[in-house]
Amino acid sequence: MSVNKLIGKIFLYLLILTIPEGGVISMAYGLDNNKGSNRLRFEKSPYLLQHADNPIDWYAWSEEAFQKAVEEDKPIFLSIGYSTCHWCHVMEHESFEDEEVAKLMNEVFVSIKVDREERPDIDNIYMTVCQMMRGNCGWPLTIIMTAEGKPFFSDTYIPKERRFGRYGMMELIPEIERVWKSDREKIVKTAESVTTSLQQISGSSPGGELEKSILKRAYDQLEERFDREKGGFGRAPKFPTPHNLLFLLGYWNDTGDKEALEMVESTLQAMRRGGIYDHIGFGFHRYSTDSDWLTPHFEKMLYDQALIAMACTSAFQATGKEEYKETAKEIFTYVLRDMTDEKGGFYSAEDADSEGEEGKFYVWTKEEIEKVLTEKEADMIVRLYHIESEGNFHDEATGRKSGTNILHLKKSLQDLAAERGGKERAEIIESARKKLFDIREKRVHPYKDDKILTDWNGLMIAALAGAGQAFDEPVYTEAAGKAAAFILKDMRDSSGRLLHRHREGSSEIMGTVDDYAFFIWGLINLYEGTFDTAWLKTALDLNRDLIKYFHDDKEGGFYFTADDGEKLLTRQKEIYDSAVPSGNSVAMLNLLRLSRMTGDHDLDKRASRIGSAFSGSVNRVASAHTFLMTALDFGFGPSYEVVITGDPEGEDTKEMIRALRRQFAPNKVVLFRPSNEETPMIIDIANFVKYQAPVNGKATAYVCLNYACKSPTNEIDKMLEALNIRKVNR
Repeated sequence: MSVNKLIGKIFLYLLILTIPEGGVISMAYGLDNNKGSNRLRFEKSPYLLQHADNPIDWYAWSEEAFQKAVEEDKPIFLSIGYSTCHWCHVMEHESFEDEEVAKLMNEVFVSIKVDREERPDIDNIYMTVCQMMRGNCGWPLTIIMTAEGKPFFSDTYIPKERRFGRYGMMELIPEIERVWKSDREKIVKTAESVTTSLQQISGSSPGGELEKSILKRAYDQLEERFDREKGGFGRAPKFPTPHNLLFLLGYWNDTGDKEALEMVESTLQAMRRGGIYDHIGFGFHRYSTDSDWLTPHFEKMLYDQALIAMACTSAFQATGKEEYKETAKEIFTYVLRDMTDEKGGFYSAEDADSEGEEGKFYVWTKEEIEKVLTEKEADMIVRLYHIESEGNFHDEATGRKSGTNILHLKKSLQDLAAERGGKERAEIIESARKKLFDIREKRVHPYKDDKILTDWNGLMIAALAGAGQAFDEPVYTEAAGKAAAFILKDMRDSSGRLLHRHREGSSEIMGTVDDYAFFIWGLINLYEGTFDTAWLKTALDLNRDLIKYFHDDKEGGFYFTADDGEKLLTRQKEIYDSAVPSGNSVAMLNLLRLSRMTGDHDLDKRASRIGSAFSGSVNRVASAHTFLMTALDFGFGPSYEVVITGDPEGEDTKEMIRALRRQFAPNKVVLFRPSNEETPMIIDIANFVKYQAPVNGKATAYVCLNYACKSPTNEIDKMLEALNIRKVNR
């Protein structure tokens, strides 16, 4: 199909489209040919800096760029990606570094580069456009639009020249120029149609209050897609999507449905055994390109580490199986070792590529293994991790075996350790792993995106604080606290509002709903992990800002951007739980937890309105909103409020708290009232606790279920009985 016909087809499609229900201003520096760099060299984003030496006259998203498009009567070429995106690197090397392509782009377009992680507000809008126009999108995201930001063309990766039916930049650019000059009316009409359609689907989809039956519908949809042989959901590629597992654990806890727990366990075990897990340095790669969890896309994202660690922590609490605890701890080992700034914040990602090859840092030849290890170690590693002479990693271009291997297991290390001679075997495996790790550290490392994002840090803070409780590991709680303190000190503006991105000592870009919701989640978990009331007070303060600047008072729910933020093509409201949960889903759970902790029922009402605001789209595909299902499960109940009171240094108090934290009881909140303070700070936040004092001078638990309170007890067993803790029946 010719480019002209393709564009015409898009025009025609968009003109008849019917929709179902539903910055930072850069400095004015031009292209510097002497230095071979462009304006992007003045940016902080690692992704933009990667393009600073392109011969293209790139702009960051700025008023300057849009004004230039108006003055020169040019369309805008918007390219969105992120620093660890494999195909973003490919397109840069093939097209954006090419002098011929750059010459055409500089003549025809005003070109803008956007880091999707730095500006998720912009990315969300134009990704929605691409999905409307094409139905299947990813990054790099290519948008061509008018000087008003109204799009009329979209695509993803575009090669320099045509191949395999895919048009190239050398064809596309002249054709866009021709249509821009000769048929502007059609372009304007298309752009207006796209913009109108976008605005129709960017808000809520109210459809009445959601019913509890939606939880069963979400479960049934996940069960239908579940791969019973290999774990996970659907076929290749397979993504971790840990919030699916968190929802299923909650569903099992409510219903006792063994199949729900089985889906969680088989998925976590398959992921941990597979090549998607880094068996040498720990942590999970982004996703598996096959259905066997063998061949990963090798980049590592902070949010994946956080969410998978949460799922493993909850699975450990639910089942008592050490393998889930060990997996979570290994994830944290990786994050605290390789992804933590000296000030406490967490870096964003590590690339899939090194030395121009995807996965080169992580794969091994059989000869390398045998050279590094003793004969006994090598024999065991080759056998257990399925190392082959010809390799098990297939070359992407040819489909042939590359001679290198991705380490993976058929049995878990815990199962292997339980077999005869398991202890000695475990010691040999660990000795070999350390040797391989030390050798691997000498290789060229993948690029590390060292920007610190408030939202992703919020997820890791929540994960660490939760694991600190479940595993009784103060080091995790301390790391969570250090990261939170860093954000509160260095990632807020002068009025105390959150900023989105920090890098090289500079924090910029107004926070989004995700920044607030995810960070508040982390602060609530930190309070429950430390009972330091300051964390809870800060969570409530930020929650007030969230409501003030983001809440839709008319229909309910939260906009992605603040009401005083940059005016973009549309102001979106997100509810879909994709690679990370939506800000609205997390905000709903936060509101419910804070309502129970404080007795502020206005928060409960706002939480309920989130469900109503999006019920139309949620009812259509319940399983696409699994974190929202987790929040709804809390709202529908049963949910519990637990107040423990006693001497903070008393052993009876500590043991009662430890016993509570070991349990899987997701729909609960926990407050602590120290008995050694006459007027503890918690009373200012939760006035009702002032009446809850120790009984018989001992640590005492007050448990309330669905707005009805049980008798206070000094006995741990009675406290747990009141919480209806579900036990695993094997």
